[in-house]
Amino acid sequence: MEKIQKGFTFFELMIITAIIGLLAVVALPVYQNYTERMAFSELVLAVIPRKSAIELVIETRNPVNLSVIDGGLLGVPANIAVADGIHGASVTDGVITMTWKLDATSNLSAITYTLTPDGVTPPVQWTEGGTCLTSGFC
Repeated sequence: MEKIQKGFTFFELMIITAIIGLLAVVALPVYQNYTERMAFSELVLAVIPRKSAIELVIETRNPVNLSVIDGGLLGVPANIAVADGIHGASVTDGVITMTWKLDATSNLSAITYTLTPDGVTPPVQWTEGGTCLTSGFC
């Protein structure tokens, strides 16, 4: 009578370990990039109050040019300086600049996201910019 062996051989276990290792090497950087992009969406969403305020100023106040639209004026939220744990936000000449909070443990630290209006004629068209474009976060 033949003896039937159960289980895996050492070689089969080594192959499985190698496959799992390769998957981890490929998947971890992709996952990290994905989580950073999702975290950065927090900053993109934080631009909405300033964007809406500028659109409202352009539609209701009929400014001559964008240079009169700054943070803290005409109903546009005041500028906020970037600091540890605090995202920066500023509006200068109608251009919104959002800056990721200072964080030494994150690749996002000091990455910027900007929105630039096309002018003072409604409807406003916006152009995205900032260091987030070259970094792949927005």
